[in-house]
Amino acid sequence: MNILKTDLPGVVIIEPTVFGDDRGWFMESWSDARMKAIGLTYNFVQDNHSFSLQKGVLRGIHFQQMPYSQAKLVRVVRGAVLDVAVDLRKGSPTYKKWVGIKLSEENKRQLLIPCGFGHGFLTLTDNVEFLYKTNVPYNTIADRNIRWNDPKIAIEWGIANPILSEKDIVAPLLKESDCNFVWEKV
Repeated sequence: MNILKTDLPGVVIIEPTVFGDDRGWFMESWSDARMKAIGLTYNFVQDNHSFSLQKGVLRGIHFQQMPYSQAKLVRVVRGAVLDVAVDLRKGSPTYKKWVGIKLSEENKRQLLIPCGFGHGFLTLTDNVEFLYKTNVPYNTIADRNIRWNDPKIAIEWGIANPILSEKDIVAPLLKESDCNFVWEKV
């Protein structure tokens, strides 16, 4: 397993070791012991699986308010996405900065997104299946989102008119949201 840092501290790309032969392949998608050995300690309590029918579906930018903020480990099992994490922690040196990583069934990469970050993805193919683990269960009351095209964040999605849910169409800009993440210097 290979761990790659991104420009956002705490957001890492996990490249699993894939063992293949003429029958197919095998990979370990998460190992608590291996992650703890390199300082990544997460207790995942919920697995989610989404399906997007068409290329151009954009889901996000989503997060849950404190104290229900979620860390996520995300990956694609069919198709491909541009996966994005945004630092929403007020006072952080990387506040409003984002990183976008292509995740696909071919590259088998995963993205680990810590608490305090917003998350979204754009489908790059039809028929995308997306899996993600969370360390805190979904909480309807804490569920929030911000607009996918907030000009103060300026994510380069590469699409002008994505397919959005009603929730994402009416999402507020970050400056209008009640996001309560605050950076704590360690």
